[in-house]
Amino acid sequence: MNSLQKKVSDCLSSIELPGGSNLISRDLIRALEVKDGVVRFVIEIKSSEVELFNPIVKHTQKVLEAIDGVSKVSIVLTSQRDAAETSSNSRPPDLKIGKHPDQRVESIKPDSIRHIIAVGSGKGGVGKSTVSVNLAVALAKKGVRVGLLDADIYGPSQPKMLGLTGRPDSPDGKTIIPLSAFGVVVMSIGFMVDPSKAVVWRGPMLQGALQQMLGQVQWGDLDVLIVDLPPGTGDVQLTLCQKAQLSGAIIVSTPQDVSLIDAKKAIDMLNGLKVPVLGLVENMSNYICPKCGHEAEIFGHGGVSAEASKMGLPFWGEIPLDLEIRLSGDAGKPIAAGDNSISEPYARIAQKLIDSVISN
Repeated sequence: MNSLQKKVSDCLSSIELPGGSNLISRDLIRALEVKDGVVRFVIEIKSSEVELFNPIVKHTQKVLEAIDGVSKVSIVLTSQRDAAETSSNSRPPDLKIGKHPDQRVESIKPDSIRHIIAVGSGKGGVGKSTVSVNLAVALAKKGVRVGLLDADIYGPSQPKMLGLTGRPDSPDGKTIIPLSAFGVVVMSIGFMVDPSKAVVWRGPMLQGALQQMLGQVQWGDLDVLIVDLPPGTGDVQLTLCQKAQLSGAIIVSTPQDVSLIDAKKAIDMLNGLKVPVLGLVENMSNYICPKCGHEAEIFGHGGVSAEASKMGLPFWGEIPLDLEIRLSGDAGKPIAAGDNSISEPYARIAQKLIDSVISN
C-alpha cells in the first residue's frame, strides 16, 4: 500500500456513521481503487439506508478531495435489499413477466441509459455470461454507472454469479425495482421465476419478457447497460438489435474451430442488423497448472485473434482458463471484484469499452 492509498484508507476509517462505526469497520467499501490520483470505490448498503447515506457520500467525497495528491473522487452508492424484504413472508411483486410484446413500441431503450452493449457468442458454453458479469463489475470498479441485464431467458446465471437472491419489488405492478451487487444494477428473469422450473416459452413471450425487463425496470441513470445474450441468433437477439438501439456488441469465443463457426454466424447477424461489432474476446485461451506451471492450450490458442484479423475487427484480448474464475462465479463473488492477475484481463476489456464507446 503506497502513501496515497494509506491516506485514503485512513480517511475512510475516519468517516463516522450512526452508532459509532465507520465505513471500514462496517465493511461497506467495495472495489476501492487509487490510481494516478483518482479514487474510485463503491459503498454497498441496505436499501433502507439510502436516504441516510446520501449526505454521508457527499461528505466523504468532500473530505477525500481535500487530500493532497487526490485529483478526482468517484463514489458509487449501491444497495441490496434487507433480509426482511427478501424473506418468504414478503409480498411478491404483482407483475407477470412473459407477456406478449407491445408491437406498437418502436424503441425499448430507456432514456436514462446512455449505451446498451450486447455480449454474445453464437454458441453456448464458451463463458459468455462469465465475461458479461466480470466486465460489468470491472466497469463499476472504474467508476462507470453500469447495469447488467441477463437476457438468457432459458438459462439465467447472473443471480448465482452475483450472489443475489429474492425477487425485485414491483410497487405498482407496472415497474420493477432491480437488485444490485458490486456496484452493478442487475435484472434477470432468474429473479422472477422458480429456479427449479424450466422456462417453456415461445418467441412472442421471450420478446415480451425482454421488452419488460428493459422498459419497465427502474434502471436509473446508467452510462452503460451490459446485456448477456442467450446462445444463438433467435428472437431475443433480433428484438434487441431491432428495438434497443445498441451501441455495439462484444463477441466471446473459445479458440477452437467449432466455437468460431458459431461466433462468425453471430457476427454475420449483427452485420446484417447494422450493429457494430466492437471487439472479439478469446475466452479459455490457455491453462497454466497451478502446481507445476505447465501451460496447456486445451482449446487451442490464438484462433479468435486470427479470425478478428481476417474479418478486420478489433481483438480485445485473451482470458485464461482458470479455476479461480469458476470458483468465484459459483461463490457469487466475480473474480473482477478483486485485485489480482486473474482480474486484469477483465479490467483491460473494460478500459477498451470505456475508450471506444463510453467516454465518447
